[in-house]
Amino acid sequence: MCDICVINSVKERMLSRRDFFTASATAAAGLALGATASAPPAMAAGHGSVRDMTHKLSAEFPTFFNEPGIAAQQVFNFAEHGFNLLDLTIREHTATHLDAPLHFSADGASVDEIPIGDLVVPLCVIDIAARAAEDRDAQVTPDDLRAWISTHGDIPDRACVAMHSGWADKTASDDYAGRDEAGGLHFPGFHVEAAQMLLEETSAASIAVDTLSLDHGPSADFATHYAWLPAGRYGIENLAGLKDVPAAGATLVVGAPNHVGGTGGPARIFAMV
Repeated sequence: MCDICVINSVKERMLSRRDFFTASATAAAGLALGATASAPPAMAAGHGSVRDMTHKLSAEFPTFFNEPGIAAQQVFNFAEHGFNLLDLTIREHTATHLDAPLHFSADGASVDEIPIGDLVVPLCVIDIAARAAEDRDAQVTPDDLRAWISTHGDIPDRACVAMHSGWADKTASDDYAGRDEAGGLHFPGFHVEAAQMLLEETSAASIAVDTLSLDHGPSADFATHYAWLPAGRYGIENLAGLKDVPAAGATLVVGAPNHVGGTGGPARIFAMV
Protein backbone atom coordinates (compact mmCIF):
# COMPACT_ATOMS: atom_id res chain seq x y z
CA MET A 1 0.00 0.00 0.00
CA CYS A 2 1.36 3.46 -0.86
CA ASP A 3 2.27 5.96 1.86
CA ILE A 4 -0.55 8.36 0.97
CA CYS A 5 -3.05 5.46 1.09
CA VAL A 6 -1.90 4.57 4.58
CA ILE A 7 -2.18 8.18 5.72
CA ASN A 8 -5.69 8.58 4.25
CA SER A 9 -6.77 5.31 5.84
CA VAL A 10 -5.54 6.50 9.24
CA LYS A 11 -7.39 9.81 8.86
CA GLU A 12 -10.64 8.05 7.90
CA ARG A 13 -10.46 5.80 10.92
CA MET A 14 -9.74 8.75 13.19
CA LEU A 15 -12.81 10.59 11.87
CA SER A 16 -15.06 7.56 12.24
CA ARG A 17 -13.97 7.10 15.84
CA ARG A 18 -14.23 10.77 16.85
CA ASP A 19 -17.67 10.36 18.41
CA PHE A 20 -16.43 7.38 20.41
CA PHE A 21 -13.48 9.30 21.87
CA THR A 22 -15.65 12.35 22.61
CA ALA A 23 -18.02 10.21 24.64
CA SER A 24 -15.19 8.41 26.38
CA ALA A 25 -13.32 11.59 27.31
CA THR A 26 -15.97 12.73 29.77
CA ALA A 27 -15.87 9.43 31.64
CA ALA A 28 -12.08 9.39 31.69
CA ALA A 29 -11.63 12.98 32.82
CA GLY A 30 -12.20 12.18 36.47
CA LEU A 31 -9.43 9.59 36.46
CA ALA A 32 -7.02 11.91 34.63
CA LEU A 33 -7.24 14.66 37.23
CA GLY A 34 -4.87 13.07 39.73
CA ALA A 35 -2.51 10.24 40.52
CA THR A 36 -5.02 8.55 42.82
CA ALA A 37 -8.09 6.88 41.32
CA SER A 38 -11.04 4.93 42.65
CA ALA A 39 -10.43 1.21 42.75
CA PRO A 40 -11.53 -0.66 39.60
CA PRO A 41 -14.10 -3.43 40.15
CA ALA A 42 -11.49 -6.14 39.57
CA MET A 43 -9.22 -4.90 42.35
CA ALA A 44 -8.60 -7.38 45.11
CA ALA A 45 -10.69 -6.96 48.24
CA GLY A 46 -9.09 -4.72 50.83
CA HIS A 47 -7.76 -2.07 48.43
CA GLY A 48 -9.69 1.12 47.91
CA SER A 49 -7.46 3.35 45.77
CA VAL A 50 -4.56 3.41 43.35
CA ARG A 51 -1.47 5.60 43.88
CA ASP A 52 1.03 6.46 41.16
CA MET A 53 4.57 5.70 42.35
CA THR A 54 6.35 6.86 39.20
CA HIS A 55 8.30 9.99 38.32
CA LYS A 56 7.74 11.27 34.79
CA LEU A 57 10.47 10.29 32.35
CA SER A 58 12.07 13.39 30.85
CA ALA A 59 15.45 14.75 29.82
CA GLU A 60 15.35 17.00 32.90
CA PHE A 61 15.14 14.19 35.45
CA PRO A 62 18.39 13.87 37.47
CA THR A 63 20.62 10.93 36.59
CA PHE A 64 23.51 9.14 38.26
CA PHE A 65 25.97 10.20 35.54
CA ASN A 66 24.51 13.71 35.26
CA GLU A 67 23.55 13.21 31.61
CA PRO A 68 20.04 13.25 30.11
CA GLY A 69 18.48 9.81 30.31
CA ILE A 70 16.11 10.20 27.38
CA ALA A 71 15.99 12.04 24.06
CA ALA A 72 13.03 12.27 21.70
CA GLN A 73 12.79 13.15 18.02
CA GLN A 74 9.46 13.62 16.31
CA VAL A 75 9.54 11.79 12.99
CA PHE A 76 5.84 12.04 12.15
CA ASN A 77 3.45 14.84 13.10
CA PHE A 78 -0.30 15.20 12.89
CA ALA A 79 -0.32 18.28 10.65
CA GLU A 80 1.70 16.62 7.88
CA HIS A 81 1.06 12.91 8.34
CA GLY A 82 -2.22 12.56 10.21
CA PHE A 83 -0.56 10.98 13.25
CA ASN A 84 2.21 11.67 15.77
CA LEU A 85 5.21 9.39 16.36
CA LEU A 86 8.47 9.87 18.26
CA ASP A 87 11.79 8.07 18.04
CA LEU A 88 13.17 7.63 21.57
CA THR A 89 16.71 7.11 22.79
CA ILE A 90 16.60 5.94 26.41
CA ARG A 91 19.23 4.91 28.92
CA GLU A 92 17.82 1.91 30.78
CA HIS A 93 18.57 3.26 34.24
CA THR A 94 16.80 6.60 34.33
CA ALA A 95 13.84 8.07 36.24
CA THR A 96 11.70 5.42 37.99
CA HIS A 97 13.24 2.17 36.79
CA LEU A 98 14.17 -1.43 37.53
CA ASP A 99 17.57 -2.95 38.12
CA ALA A 100 17.48 -6.52 36.84
CA PRO A 101 19.87 -9.16 38.25
CA LEU A 102 21.86 -8.88 35.00
CA HIS A 103 22.72 -5.26 35.82
CA PHE A 104 25.39 -6.34 38.33
CA SER A 105 26.19 -9.91 37.33
CA ALA A 106 27.70 -11.73 34.38
CA ASP A 107 24.75 -14.04 33.69
CA GLY A 108 21.83 -12.99 35.89
CA ALA A 109 18.24 -12.74 34.71
CA SER A 110 17.51 -9.94 32.28
CA VAL A 111 14.53 -7.67 32.86
CA ASP A 112 12.31 -9.69 30.51
CA GLU A 113 13.07 -12.80 32.57
CA ILE A 114 11.83 -11.47 35.93
CA PRO A 115 8.92 -13.75 36.94
CA ILE A 116 5.56 -12.02 36.58
CA GLY A 117 4.67 -13.18 40.10
CA ASP A 118 7.48 -11.00 41.45
CA LEU A 119 5.99 -7.88 39.85
CA VAL A 120 2.73 -7.79 41.86
CA VAL A 121 3.90 -7.88 45.46
CA PRO A 122 3.25 -6.71 49.02
CA LEU A 123 4.86 -3.34 49.76
CA CYS A 124 6.78 -2.74 52.99
CA VAL A 125 7.88 0.86 53.57
CA ILE A 126 10.90 1.51 55.81
CA ASP A 127 10.70 5.18 56.84
CA ILE A 128 14.08 6.81 57.50
CA ALA A 129 13.00 10.31 56.41
CA ALA A 130 13.62 11.93 59.80
CA ARG A 131 17.12 10.51 60.01
CA ALA A 132 17.89 11.37 56.38
CA ALA A 133 16.88 14.98 57.01
CA GLU A 134 19.77 15.18 59.47
CA ASP A 135 22.19 12.96 57.54
CA ARG A 136 21.87 12.89 53.77
CA ASP A 137 24.10 9.78 53.65
CA ALA A 138 21.77 7.80 55.93
CA GLN A 139 21.18 4.12 55.20
CA VAL A 140 18.55 1.49 55.91
CA THR A 141 20.10 -0.83 58.48
CA PRO A 142 19.17 -4.23 59.96
CA ASP A 143 17.87 -2.32 63.01
CA ASP A 144 15.40 -0.49 60.75
CA LEU A 145 14.18 -3.80 59.38
CA ARG A 146 13.84 -5.27 62.86
CA ALA A 147 11.85 -2.24 63.99
CA TRP A 148 9.47 -2.64 61.04
CA ILE A 149 9.04 -6.35 61.79
CA SER A 150 8.41 -5.62 65.48
CA THR A 151 5.57 -3.28 64.53
CA HIS A 152 4.05 -4.95 61.48
CA GLY A 153 5.03 -8.61 61.66
CA ASP A 154 7.11 -10.69 59.31
CA ILE A 155 8.00 -9.33 55.89
CA PRO A 156 5.54 -11.00 53.49
CA ASP A 157 6.54 -13.55 50.89
CA ARG A 158 8.02 -11.99 47.71
CA ALA A 159 7.58 -8.46 49.12
CA CYS A 160 9.17 -5.26 47.89
CA VAL A 161 10.95 -3.58 50.79
CA ALA A 162 11.15 0.14 50.04
CA MET A 163 13.17 2.93 51.65
CA HIS A 164 11.27 6.17 52.22
CA SER A 165 13.88 8.88 52.75
CA GLY A 166 11.89 11.90 51.58
CA TRP A 167 14.13 12.32 48.53
CA ALA A 168 11.25 12.08 46.04
CA ASP A 169 10.43 15.71 46.78
CA LYS A 170 13.93 16.84 45.74
CA THR A 171 13.97 15.78 42.09
CA ALA A 172 13.62 19.34 40.78
CA SER A 173 16.79 20.51 42.52
CA ASP A 174 20.50 19.72 42.64
CA ASP A 175 19.91 18.45 46.17
CA TYR A 176 18.56 15.18 44.75
CA ALA A 177 22.00 13.95 43.66
CA GLY A 178 23.84 16.05 46.25
CA ARG A 179 27.02 16.41 44.19
CA ASP A 180 29.84 17.96 46.17
CA GLU A 181 32.75 20.02 44.82
CA ALA A 182 34.75 16.87 44.12
CA GLY A 183 31.87 15.29 42.19
CA GLY A 184 30.87 12.91 44.97
CA LEU A 185 27.20 12.04 45.50
CA HIS A 186 25.22 12.28 48.73
CA PHE A 187 21.83 10.61 49.18
CA PRO A 188 20.39 7.74 51.27
CA GLY A 189 20.32 4.07 50.35
CA PHE A 190 20.34 0.49 51.67
CA HIS A 191 23.26 -0.65 53.80
CA VAL A 192 24.68 -3.94 52.51
CA GLU A 193 23.99 -5.57 55.88
CA ALA A 194 20.29 -4.78 55.50
CA ALA A 195 20.30 -6.35 52.03
CA GLN A 196 22.08 -9.41 53.41
CA MET A 197 19.54 -9.73 56.22
CA LEU A 198 16.71 -9.68 53.69
CA LEU A 199 18.49 -12.30 51.59
CA GLU A 200 19.11 -14.60 54.54
CA GLU A 201 15.88 -14.20 56.51
CA THR A 202 13.16 -13.33 53.97
CA SER A 203 11.99 -14.17 50.47
CA ALA A 204 11.67 -10.50 49.48
CA ALA A 205 11.65 -10.19 45.69
CA SER A 206 12.93 -6.62 45.53
CA ILE A 207 14.21 -3.61 47.36
CA ALA A 208 13.34 -0.07 46.31
CA VAL A 209 14.64 3.42 46.99
CA ASP A 210 13.38 6.95 46.37
CA THR A 211 16.93 7.99 45.38
CA LEU A 212 19.32 7.49 42.47
CA SER A 213 20.82 4.21 43.70
CA LEU A 214 20.21 1.19 45.91
CA ASP A 215 23.57 2.04 47.52
CA HIS A 216 23.84 5.37 49.30
CA GLY A 217 25.56 8.18 47.40
CA PRO A 218 29.09 7.94 48.85
CA SER A 219 29.38 4.22 48.07
CA ALA A 220 32.58 3.42 46.22
CA ASP A 221 32.00 -0.31 45.79
CA PHE A 222 28.24 -0.73 45.12
CA ALA A 223 28.20 -3.38 47.83
CA THR A 224 24.40 -3.48 48.04
CA HIS A 225 24.01 -3.87 44.28
CA TYR A 226 26.56 -6.70 44.25
CA ALA A 227 24.92 -8.45 47.20
CA TRP A 228 21.30 -8.12 46.05
CA LEU A 229 21.15 -8.41 42.27
CA PRO A 230 23.36 -11.47 41.69
CA ALA A 231 21.16 -13.32 44.21
CA GLY A 232 18.36 -13.21 41.65
CA ARG A 233 16.41 -10.34 43.22
CA TYR A 234 15.67 -7.03 41.50
CA GLY A 235 15.79 -3.39 42.57
CA ILE A 236 13.74 -0.26 41.95
CA GLU A 237 15.31 3.20 41.95
CA ASN A 238 13.76 6.69 41.96
CA LEU A 239 10.43 5.43 43.30
CA ALA A 240 7.87 8.17 43.99
CA GLY A 241 4.90 8.47 46.33
CA LEU A 242 6.15 6.52 49.34
CA LYS A 243 4.97 9.24 51.73
CA ASP A 244 1.41 8.59 50.52
CA VAL A 245 1.19 4.85 51.19
CA PRO A 246 1.03 2.94 54.47
CA ALA A 247 4.05 1.20 55.96
CA ALA A 248 2.30 -2.15 55.45
CA GLY A 249 -0.73 -3.46 53.61
CA ALA A 250 -0.39 -1.97 50.12
CA THR A 251 0.24 -4.02 46.98
CA LEU A 252 2.84 -2.79 44.49
CA VAL A 253 2.26 -3.37 40.78
CA VAL A 254 5.45 -3.03 38.76
CA GLY A 255 4.99 -2.41 35.04
CA ALA A 256 8.42 -3.73 34.12
CA PRO A 257 9.88 -3.22 30.64
CA ASN A 258 10.15 -6.38 28.59
CA HIS A 259 13.03 -5.89 26.15
CA VAL A 260 15.10 -9.01 25.59
CA GLY A 261 18.46 -8.96 27.37
CA GLY A 262 17.72 -5.74 29.23
CA THR A 263 19.63 -4.88 32.40
CA GLY A 264 16.64 -2.89 33.60
CA GLY A 265 14.55 -0.05 32.32
CA PRO A 266 12.00 2.68 33.04
CA ALA A 267 8.81 1.32 34.59
CA ARG A 268 5.30 2.55 35.39
CA ILE A 269 4.65 1.52 38.98
CA PHE A 270 1.55 1.97 41.12
CA ALA A 271 0.33 0.89 44.52
CA MET A 272 -3.08 -0.49 45.40
CA VAL A 273 -3.89 0.82 48.86
